[in-house]
Amino acid sequence: MRISDVAAACGLSADTIRYYEKSGLIPTVGRGADGHRRFSKENVDWLTLLYWLRETGMSMVQMRRFCSLAQEGDKTKPERRRILVDHAAELDRRRAQLDRCEAVLQVKIRSYDKRQ
Repeated sequence: MRISDVAAACGLSADTIRYYEKSGLIPTVGRGADGHRRFSKENVDWLTLLYWLRETGMSMVQMRRFCSLAQEGDKTKPERRRILVDHAAELDRRRAQLDRCEAVLQVKIRSYDKRQ
């Protein structure tokens, strides 16, 4: 796959994909005879994961650590799992905080409705 196809498939821009590649966040990407990148399905799956990690607020520092561990192989699965579990817990905490914020807003909205 070419970078434009990958960008469409995983949700990242071509510039972000290039940045992630230069930063070492993507395992080796093959090159065609023309020198253009040729992404595998595994590359696309990995980039899709990176998209969602970033979309859910994982820091670049955490993402770099996660990617570095992944490149070390299966022996790091427990640590990678821990990173994802911790991130999921942070999402739960943020979700609860947003629910509290929404409840406060609903009270205020109802107060405006009563004034009319």
